[in-house]
Amino acid sequence: MAVATTAAVAVAAGVAAAVGFGGDDPGTATAGTLPPANAQITRQTLIDSESVSGELGYGETRTAAVRAGGTITWMAGTGARVTRGKPLYSVDNAKVVLLYGTVPAYRTLRSGDSGADVKQLERNLSALGYDGFTVDDEYTSATADAVEEWQDDLGLDETGRVELGQVVYAAGEVRVDSHEATVGDAVQPGSGVLTYTGTARVVTASLDVDDQRLAKKGGKVTVTLPDGKDVAGTIAAVETVIETGSGAEAEPETKIEVSITAADPKALTGFDSASVDVAFTADQRADVLTVPVAALLALAEGGYGVQLVEGGTTRIVAVETGLFASGRVEISGAGVAEGATVGMPK
Repeated sequence: MAVATTAAVAVAAGVAAAVGFGGDDPGTATAGTLPPANAQITRQTLIDSESVSGELGYGETRTAAVRAGGTITWMAGTGARVTRGKPLYSVDNAKVVLLYGTVPAYRTLRSGDSGADVKQLERNLSALGYDGFTVDDEYTSATADAVEEWQDDLGLDETGRVELGQVVYAAGEVRVDSHEATVGDAVQPGSGVLTYTGTARVVTASLDVDDQRLAKKGGKVTVTLPDGKDVAGTIAAVETVIETGSGAEAEPETKIEVSITAADPKALTGFDSASVDVAFTADQRADVLTVPVAALLALAEGGYGVQLVEGGTTRIVAVETGLFASGRVEISGAGVAEGATVGMPK
């Protein structure tokens, strides 16, 4: 074996010496000096994983704000679950009702109007049991008749119009998270009344950008609850967010925010909010040969090798590397076998 260079080359978490092959066999090289330390080639399941702290709760919080001034006369209680057609709060004794949809209310709807928001309203009316109209994007006189019937059932003025601020749209059933006003408060347009979330418990966790490989939608994770119980989870959403630091000199930081749902939601019963641990697995290899990363040698010819220690002699064997995880690396190639001894350079 001829030493091609004495420079150290950084390899993942370890450092490998650059060596070259000599003699007639390009795959091995003998060495007269034994390494300062040894390690064993082991066969194992190698897992690229990482655990981070997470927060168990109900996901994103949104604010319901009034669109017209008045006095708050009633609000759904904190923790209450509100379904389609039920009121969230009242302004001047007029109920503001929850409906399902993704198009926010942005205008008063009346006969002659058309658009996606009209169709969304009609879908809700139909789901609530009102009929006599066609569910489409046209607000007709038949739609107005159904709206009047709906308003009558709610104890509202029967105008046949849906005033801006009369409904709040959400993706589904909501849970009242907190109050931003109290009954009797005079509020102006845009004032927040209450905040709400979805009703499904979710875990949120924040990852550094360097760990983005762990955050794949549909990926499996393990959530450890405060009582020590492990719950299987699935990554439901991944979002890149910018976190602003506190203080004038603090710089914004990019994070990967992950939302996780439990495979068995009942397993989360009893925890409204809690700190949890989340174990992410990016990749794994079953039944593979591994060595410490520090045992790798960067070969001058390209690629990597390991120094096999055989009694009082050593030889360099080229290897193919696979998964790096937990300070070890997957290797394969002629001449490497489970239980063999490899050198660990300084």
